[in-house]
Amino acid sequence: KAMTILYNKEIRIERLILGPWESNCYVVSAAKDALIIDTPAVAPKILEAVRGLTVRFILITHGHSDHLGALAEVKEALGAPVAVHPKDAHRLPIPPDLLLEHEKQMPLGSLKLKVIYTPGHTAGSVCFLLGQHLFAGDTIFPNGAGKTNSPQDFKTIVDSLVKQVFVLPDETIVYPGHGEGTILGKEKQLFAAFNSRPRQADLCGDVLWVP
Repeated sequence: KAMTILYNKEIRIERLILGPWESNCYVVSAAKDALIIDTPAVAPKILEAVRGLTVRFILITHGHSDHLGALAEVKEALGAPVAVHPKDAHRLPIPPDLLLEHEKQMPLGSLKLKVIYTPGHTAGSVCFLLGQHLFAGDTIFPNGAGKTNSPQDFKTIVDSLVKQVFVLPDETIVYPGHGEGTILGKEKQLFAAFNSRPRQADLCGDVLWVP
């Protein structure tokens, strides 16, 4: 399933919902330049969405297979460089062309997209910020953080959110790796309420701010 979620004079954002885990792929374009963010499952649908555009980069938010199923096929068809954080590079089915660093700027037409390193869901998870649009992978969802496998990972993802994500303006729009988006101001409020309550020391897994 594909939908255009934003189209203004400067940028267009198209969301494709693909594969058995209904993972989100985002095609972000400015004029005829485009970026693909994550490559779940179905290569022909991603390639159809970028027809007529020049894909500058294939950006990977993190190295879980539900976001990578179409990567090799999309890369072969388009030849665009694949970029991922070094700590998740080993998870990719093909070698990446570029390794992403925190605060690296990626060009898109006359615009710049910024890499934000947000470990926790995986060691190499990143978000991508373009203006007020945050492509968050599985780092943050409406009413919760991405799934974590240990209490230490949960502490890490909370640290990432507090230091790197919740410092962004309230009006920032969040585009997660699965499901619908949210507005950051709302998530900050929900997290503040969660953080004010006592919690178990061994908390991890799928943690919601409001159970």
